[in-house]
Amino acid sequence: MDSAAFAASVRPDAAGWDARGAVPAEVVKTMARAGFLAADLPVSAGGTGRTQAGLGELCADLGGVCGALRALVTVQGMVAAAVLRWGTAGQRAGLLPELAHGEVLAGFAATEAGAGSDLSAVTTSAVREGGQVRVRGRKLWVTFGQLAGVFLVLAECAGRPVAVLVEADRPGTAVEPVRGQLGLRAAQVAHVRFDGVLVPEENLLAPPGFGLSHVTATALDHGRFTVAWGCVGMAEACLRAAAGHAGTRVQGGVRLAGHQAVRALLGRCLADAAAARQLCARAADLRERGDPEAVAGTVLAKYVAARAAAAVADRAGQVLGAAGCAEDSLVGRFFRDAKVMRIIEGADEVAEQQLGEYALRWRP
Repeated sequence: MDSAAFAASVRPDAAGWDARGAVPAEVVKTMARAGFLAADLPVSAGGTGRTQAGLGELCADLGGVCGALRALVTVQGMVAAAVLRWGTAGQRAGLLPELAHGEVLAGFAATEAGAGSDLSAVTTSAVREGGQVRVRGRKLWVTFGQLAGVFLVLAECAGRPVAVLVEADRPGTAVEPVRGQLGLRAAQVAHVRFDGVLVPEENLLAPPGFGLSHVTATALDHGRFTVAWGCVGMAEACLRAAAGHAGTRVQGGVRLAGHQAVRALLGRCLADAAAARQLCARAADLRERGDPEAVAGTVLAKYVAARAAAAVADRAGQVLGAAGCAEDSLVGRFFRDAKVMRIIEGADEVAEQQLGEYALRWRP
């Protein structure tokens, strides 16, 4: 199924999902059948082998309708990317096709109360015990944690960061649904507690010491890329809504678009959305070619796109006025979601530090 056609078909329902705090199970199944989950996995691993540009356009289409749909593609892709890059042959063969086909949904469990932007501060422990690993700790804000069948958990093992796969049905795993958060309300977010959960030692992903710098870094890099493209979709959708309203709404006998101030505001929205799209396209090209600049290019794209989504949603709300504040308003929903985009997968302030370091190395 074409992602643009799918997005158009579910657009009328997205506000209701946000209000209810859940994406219908049948919609998730439809996305899986369409090959949208872990879509950039190679065909040999069960995916559809989408290019990076193709993955980006998928996320833009979904992001322009419902942030939770894009978030599902993001988290499934993050875990799949980590397993593809760092998993054993057995882990890849067993898990990747299940992720690509939606037979198992994944959760990325990294954030803790004292470890957000600084993930090196995680206190969740993974202790080896005679061929098994005992996981103990509490993770916060796990996207689709309410539905996940497996979690990729960042933990500490003998003083070194590790990544371990923990199946949701193992004794000691407790899922705490989160409701009413600022944005992404349909993404079925959860806090997850691991109370001495035992998993086979084979569930460790990469050697101890690689959990943060390699496994988590791979997942977050993939996440930033898909979030960036989702933000492009959000910005473009808000621009369309604002331009459509300005072109038809009449006040005092004059269309809103007849006011210079409104046209100027729409012009700024267009510039922001177009710049974000171009930087995302550049990041896709760098990633497709395996260019050494790809990581920095992705950070730049996510930073600019998230800020663009927030700015365009804000301005679109001004154009729509009361209509933008309605319960079912796409612009109002994206106004809330866009704030979250500026925090997840690297807050603005963290990205600015990374980009500053990149700027010191870069030469035109």
